[in-house]
Amino acid sequence: MNRFEGKTVLVTGGNSGIGLAAAQAFAREGARVVITGRDAAALETARATLGSKALAIRNETGTVQAARDLARQLSEEGIRLDAVFINAGVAKFAALPEVDETLWDATFNANVKGAYFQIQALLPLLNQGTSIVLNGSINARIGMPMSSVYAASKAALISLAKTLSGELVGSGIRVNVVSPGPVTTPLYGKLGMDAETLSATAAQIQNQVPLGRFGLPEEIASTVLHLSAPESAFIVGTEIIADGGMSQL
Repeated sequence: MNRFEGKTVLVTGGNSGIGLAAAQAFAREGARVVITGRDAAALETARATLGSKALAIRNETGTVQAARDLARQLSEEGIRLDAVFINAGVAKFAALPEVDETLWDATFNANVKGAYFQIQALLPLLNQGTSIVLNGSINARIGMPMSSVYAASKAALISLAKTLSGELVGSGIRVNVVSPGPVTTPLYGKLGMDAETLSATAAQIQNQVPLGRFGLPEEIASTVLHLSAPESAFIVGTEIIADGGMSQL
């Protein structure tokens, strides 16, 4: 299929994991893809897999200025967007007594503030019919211990999909959420845990998934593309949960 032939797509945090899988899937279906990320070397490696038309921009989500800088760079390139996957974010897990203001601010700045103001900054660059997909998480719904700050930030994103949809639908812009369950990505190596704790936590999580495994980035990417494609034009302000049945227990 070439559902995105002639279209331009932005994937924030598109240099690894779910973001890269989504960017590659968009590119395979004909899109010109723009990816962002913090690591210049990883960005260039990822860009090389996306075709000659792809663009990689170093940008660290979490501030209003970073959001405006990205929109300005896209505008200077003459880019207008047909789909946006707001994927960039952080995940730091800690028990309630260990949470401090630094962890709270870093999480909400990257996952909520960055997403909100990025959408705001991109509005002048969005074509009629643009689809915005936010990367949520089932942690917003299942009450997993040690995930309180991360889960709250993702719950805020789910709320934004509903409120921003109501505000933007008259402009022909749709906003939806894909909420993954546990997925095999580099993010799990960045949770702030030592190797032994991380391994034990991963095994415990996997035991809670009815399918008996972690998801694949490509499986989440396919849902992102569905929500971004013309066939989903009647889906507005909705959350699709892709978690192997974990949240149904």
